[in-house]
Amino acid sequence: MKIQRALISVSDKTGVVDFAKALAARGVELLSTGGTAKALRTAGVAVKDVSEFTGFPEMLDGRVKTLHPKVHAGLLHVRDNAEHLATMKAHKLEPIDLVCVNLYPFEATVAKPGVAFEEAIENIDIGGPSMLRSAAKNHRSVTVVTDPADYARVLVEMEANGGNTTEATRRELAQKVYARTGQYDAAIANYLAGQLGEKSASRPLVLAYAGGEKLRYGENPHQAALFYKDAVVTEACIAHTTVLHGKEMSYNNYVDGDAALEAARELCGVPGAAIIKHTNPCGYATGATLAEALEAAWAGDTVSAFGSVIAVTVPVDLAAAQVLKGRFVEALIAPDFAPDALEFLKSKSKDIRLLKLHRALTPPTPGRTVRQINGGLLTQDRDAALIEKWEVPTKLPFAENKRALAEFGVKVCKHVKSNSIVLVREYAPGKFAQLGMGAGQPNRIDSTRKLALAKARENIAALHAATGEQRPLAEFEKAILGECVMVSDAFFPFPDNVEVAAEAGIKYIVQPSGSKKDPESIAVCDQLGVAMAFTHMRHFRH
Repeated sequence: MKIQRALISVSDKTGVVDFAKALAARGVELLSTGGTAKALRTAGVAVKDVSEFTGFPEMLDGRVKTLHPKVHAGLLHVRDNAEHLATMKAHKLEPIDLVCVNLYPFEATVAKPGVAFEEAIENIDIGGPSMLRSAAKNHRSVTVVTDPADYARVLVEMEANGGNTTEATRRELAQKVYARTGQYDAAIANYLAGQLGEKSASRPLVLAYAGGEKLRYGENPHQAALFYKDAVVTEACIAHTTVLHGKEMSYNNYVDGDAALEAARELCGVPGAAIIKHTNPCGYATGATLAEALEAAWAGDTVSAFGSVIAVTVPVDLAAAQVLKGRFVEALIAPDFAPDALEFLKSKSKDIRLLKLHRALTPPTPGRTVRQINGGLLTQDRDAALIEKWEVPTKLPFAENKRALAEFGVKVCKHVKSNSIVLVREYAPGKFAQLGMGAGQPNRIDSTRKLALAKARENIAALHAATGEQRPLAEFEKAILGECVMVSDAFFPFPDNVEVAAEAGIKYIVQPSGSKKDPESIAVCDQLGVAMAFTHMRHFRH
């Protein structure tokens, strides 16, 4: 049956005038409300107000416009049900064959910094979702459109099918409607939960995502993958970036990009860089300039940095861009790119992905994280903290001039997969870099002895050769390690980590504490001349 009457009421008016004109040209009667009716009339499109159609005025500041039996009966009645048709005739009700509705911009409203609660509530759409759901339920007969991207498709179908759409398309559009209203309700539920404070700790968790973007594949080529974005985002994140150059992002790029950005977030306020390989920071540094920070971070592991994903805290200038000359990088994420830096990086490689953040990068703030396991979800508070209490239990005091370096070490250690050990150094006054890292080991001593110290020694040897240092390598190594800070993400179950570190020349160790054998680790520190600080905050990352 040909579409004869359409109701159009949209907040996002993109393309709606052209769509309405095309419908009118096909003989479709148009009903509309408020701002949409005004926009259509201004464009010369003839429309009938819904209030005229229902015989009931809009009221309560527009809160009640389409919540009327004439609208919903027009949508919901079954066209081949004799009883329904008799009821429609008895009450002088008329069919509505197409609904074009998108919703009040609730997600965009609550994403605004400092939005008032009252403004958020006023942007909860009631009539829109009601019409969409009614039309979608009766999609055997009613075409429902909520996405402006579908306008052209509907018109093409009408042209090819005698003024109507196919039932297959109507069903697809109906599914899209329920996905959208589900996403919309989830955004509202989660916003309101955020207003409850501690009362929301065990609230129902509502997750809904629409419009999954197909990726080339998942972690491996045999795995299909889709990418869904949160509708409400209040901080810079990897999901909402502008790709200025390069190949499309892959599943692994997004995973590593998220890890890079979250690690870089810890360094907000200074030029800093996080170089990520398989979600672990293989390079991490601050600098007087971004170029200096990038060089120092790259030196943390020049082998693993090949094919890495990098996030930086400040806009990329030409000097920083030139650091990457001749170095293969999968993606570079930044608050912005200077025009000459952007052109340089584009010319460097057609494949490197250059991503610009959609918001200013800010330090980590409290929130919730979600992780899927087979058959369920786990949620937890975001690990936005750093140190609960700084305590030095050893006889040897922890030098005050090492405190900032120690905090830098905790920042990187919390982003390394457990069991994690990192060694950090002050390579220039007030400028810090990762020297060695041990990640993901089933025991902590392997992270210390086989990985973190081994990588540190490798990097020190490279530094010794590059600088033309005159001291013997062993002496130079002892001097460098003696000024480093070693950080552990969790407590030492045994004092063996302290013994291995002290043997290497480490004089400063930071760990959370909490082990029954803490007194033994303290005693070994005192015996070997090591200063150890407790943070009283564990940072496991599984």
